[in-house]
Amino acid sequence: MTRRFAPLLALMLSGPAWAQEPEIAELTFGFIKLTDMAPLAIALERGYFAEEGLEITLEAQANWRVLGDGVLSGALQGAQMLAGQPLAAAIGYGSDARIVAPFSMDLNGNGITVSTEVWDRMRPHVASMADGRPHHPIGADALAPVVQEFRAQGRRFDMGIVYPFSTHNYELRYWLAAGGLHPGFYAPDDSSGQIGADVFLSVTPPPQMPATLAAGALYGYCVGEPWNQAAVRRGIGVSVITDYEIWPNNPEKVFALRADFVEAYPNTTRAILRALIRAAMWLDADDNANRAAAAEILSRPAYIGAEAEIIAASMTGTFEYEPGDVRAVPDFNVFFRHNATYPYYSDAIWYLTQMRRWGQIAEARSDAWYHEVAARVYRPDIYLDAAQSLIDDGLASVTDFPFDSDGYRAPAALLDGIVYDGRTPNAYLDSLPLGLTGTRRVINGEVAPR
Repeated sequence: MTRRFAPLLALMLSGPAWAQEPEIAELTFGFIKLTDMAPLAIALERGYFAEEGLEITLEAQANWRVLGDGVLSGALQGAQMLAGQPLAAAIGYGSDARIVAPFSMDLNGNGITVSTEVWDRMRPHVASMADGRPHHPIGADALAPVVQEFRAQGRRFDMGIVYPFSTHNYELRYWLAAGGLHPGFYAPDDSSGQIGADVFLSVTPPPQMPATLAAGALYGYCVGEPWNQAAVRRGIGVSVITDYEIWPNNPEKVFALRADFVEAYPNTTRAILRALIRAAMWLDADDNANRAAAAEILSRPAYIGAEAEIIAASMTGTFEYEPGDVRAVPDFNVFFRHNATYPYYSDAIWYLTQMRRWGQIAEARSDAWYHEVAARVYRPDIYLDAAQSLIDDGLASVTDFPFDSDGYRAPAALLDGIVYDGRTPNAYLDSLPLGLTGTRRVINGEVAPR
């Protein structure tokens, strides 16, 4: 449990219209030990929460399910959350409580790592650059022959994800499918996600990923930092691709609150978002000049509890794919640039399309349904209210925020060259080579109609 900051006396002074005292000041937020919880740690350690009149306790959670249950039950008033979690709740998974996401925590930040055994078998299928190093990005087509070898030996090819509704699940599935490997379907009567799979995905908490890989229980995984770099540093794995290479500047975690909390405590909600926005700005300020200091803060046991050097390996603009192969990836972690904190409807819709693609959404839905669900969960109106208050106080500039946005990012191509446009989700689904399209669904382990 982290220490608490007392509210600053400055808040007692007269101020602009936003400066109404929070209706409730003492709050507990949950997080998972990942680099992208940084805005929470920085908002606490630099006193931004305190300056907003908030007394915050941050509590690490055992896994994403425990964290989600904590928010749903009210034991946690808010949390760093997988973007798919509030969306899953909105379409009927778990509690009836509504969760909203008025803040995006970051862009990018994940990687796919395989064991050294698997990498040794993949390497002959990967092109080399003039200096002998592997050419990146590395597609899953280089993994396909390895999966076939394992199958011929009677070995099931298992890989790890952090949660069924995680970005990591959908990114790993996207990468596998782009390389011709089937990651398996979900169905109403089978939540394993392994129907028809070539590669079998299962859940492992992020901090346990390297140990599970070392034990041979997994042959690879998709996870956030610092758990890819930890495997590389231990010499037990090789990171073959980052999510930046799968989808440049893809959305990642969100900060989520129960909808009834937001409705009951609007001043508190604004204060929370103001502090988080300020933390995100600090993290990206001056071309990431503060990242080394951030890595030291995150290395503390109360936050991530990994060596600062391992956290900094990706957080300061580089990424080590295998021992000694360090490459510049300046946007691997983005907390404020590229409107990283703005909760775009199109980000939510991409997650929903992937839920539909792999059967978590069992039936076809109209484009209007996707837009409605996204607007119910992602709340740019709440975000922009907090942003405007920071501008009014001289703490930010109007150019820092996309006030003219309709909530949809410009269409963008992913790793396989297929363009995603959040305005037309069904057309996007129909353009994907593997997965459920049109009215297709999984019945008794089979896709119908064929």
